[in-house]
Amino acid sequence: MLPADYRDPQVKLTCLLRNLYTGQEATVRTGHGPTDWFQIGKGVRQGCMLSPCLFNLYAEYIMRNAGLEEAQAGIKIAGRNINNLRYADDTTLMAESEEELKSLLKKVKEEREKVGLKLNIQKKKKKSSTFRKRRSWHLAPSLHGK
Repeated sequence: MLPADYRDPQVKLTCLLRNLYTGQEATVRTGHGPTDWFQIGKGVRQGCMLSPCLFNLYAEYIMRNAGLEEAQAGIKIAGRNINNLRYADDTTLMAESEEELKSLLKKVKEEREKVGLKLNIQKKKKKSSTFRKRRSWHLAPSLHGK
């Protein structure tokens, strides 16, 4: 049954996405053949063209509400303050000090809890580098999963 306000484009999109993601099942190919089918309760569909868009919508919402655009924490590159880089489902927070990094992480954690997303702390690694000695950086995507 369709909602009464189904003519509203937002309601249509919500219904479409809910129907697309409800009752998902998957199997995994292994060296011993495929596993039994199982229900998927969370996450976005792997390989679905909508998945990166949906993830990016949530990521952008979280970063904006966490106030990262206005935050002073970050590193300066070409006169701009950069405190986060995102690629696929990976987000890197950057700061000049450990205290600034903890502050950014706290803000992101608070906002992601509001929308029900989990932060995989095991995947997070604290890295430091001397940026002043380098003129360019190659940013490679992480190849490991969630």
